[in-house]
Amino acid sequence: MLAQRIMTAIGLVAVLAVVLLLLPPMYAVVALAVMILAGAWEWAALAGLESTAARIAFTGACALVMGALWWFGANGLERFESILIVTMLGWIPLFGWILLAPRHGHRGFAVIAGLWALAPTWLALARLYLQADHGRELVVFVLVLAWAADIGAYFAGRNLGRLRLAPWVSPNKTWEGVLGGLFAGSLVGLAGTAWFEMPPLGFLSLCVAAVLVSVVGDLVESMFKRQRGMKDSGNLLPGHGGVLDRIDSLTSSVPLLALGFCWLGLVT
Repeated sequence: MLAQRIMTAIGLVAVLAVVLLLLPPMYAVVALAVMILAGAWEWAALAGLESTAARIAFTGACALVMGALWWFGANGLERFESILIVTMLGWIPLFGWILLAPRHGHRGFAVIAGLWALAPTWLALARLYLQADHGRELVVFVLVLAWAADIGAYFAGRNLGRLRLAPWVSPNKTWEGVLGGLFAGSLVGLAGTAWFEMPPLGFLSLCVAAVLVSVVGDLVESMFKRQRGMKDSGNLLPGHGGVLDRIDSLTSSVPLLALGFCWLGLVT
């Protein structure tokens, strides 16, 4: 299984490298939208929308919300920041859901949660990518940060994990895994301070906060999978599950990182 995961990961990195480094900007933004909409298709099943028509409707609704957010916030920095602030505030009740009632699902709330998680993530990625000076570097950085945290959490949890983080939501996740993800993410954050020539304290604090918040995104998806009795969100990626299984942590961390980049002056 580990070898399969590694081979799939190499393929994903190669595809993303082509998308982010070789495609013209608008084509890359469209490719990122396709990735998010693939996640929306899978989220529809997590929300209990089992028919093909219902899943198409949810995916189409996600595309409409993405378009509306783009129209409202793509060009104005203050509007963009406002969307990101509201998005992050919306993760507070989702975190409360994990803590207080993870066994209790509601189709309507799950649908809203999916739109809330996915559409702003695409807006944040697209806005970062189209940043004039170093847009591609910003998107690469947020992806590398997420991957490093995932890898650190995986190996620390597998080899050292003892204390369960959220047994009903995700039995395999441990506090040791969280610490491993924080350690790996901190190393990437330190490298990022030199890469973007940022103040170490502020930039590293943002990266640590993003890694912590990414755990919430991961747990929210795990909660919905558990409620539906699903192991993975899909089977498109051998060894990894579905697209959503690979971008769940991004849904909470990318908006926070984009907001922090605005406040640090990396996005103008």
